[in-house]
Amino acid sequence: MNHQRLWIAAAIIAFVLIAGFVISVPHTRDVADTSELENKADNIPLVTLHDSFKKGVHTITGSINAPNECTIVTANAILGTDEILIALSVPEDSGVCLQLPARINFSATISAPANLPIKATVNDLTATTTMI
Repeated sequence: MNHQRLWIAAAIIAFVLIAGFVISVPHTRDVADTSELENKADNIPLVTLHDSFKKGVHTITGSINAPNECTIVTANAILGTDEILIALSVPEDSGVCLQLPARINFSATISAPANLPIKATVNDLTATTTMI
């Protein structure tokens, strides 16, 4: 067989493979910007709460989704006129840590009457709460 034919066949196969790769790989202009959607979803944090009431003191424990395991969540309980507000502070970046989402626990205590509704805020944004 002629070596020139082999080189031409190899060049055609290489061209087909390269062209197929270029056509099949998505381009950045073709991919939708998901950062806006992620930011909107992050704006409404989900907080899970549990309230234990004993001798006039509420012990409120709970958890929140955080960007990573190194995140430090601080919780302050504030008594309002007709509710208890749990103000959570979650820093944006906690330094060098593996960026895998994690559930972080918190706890706060407050002296208040029984049966008051509990609401939560995260970094001054109203949170969706689930009582367990």
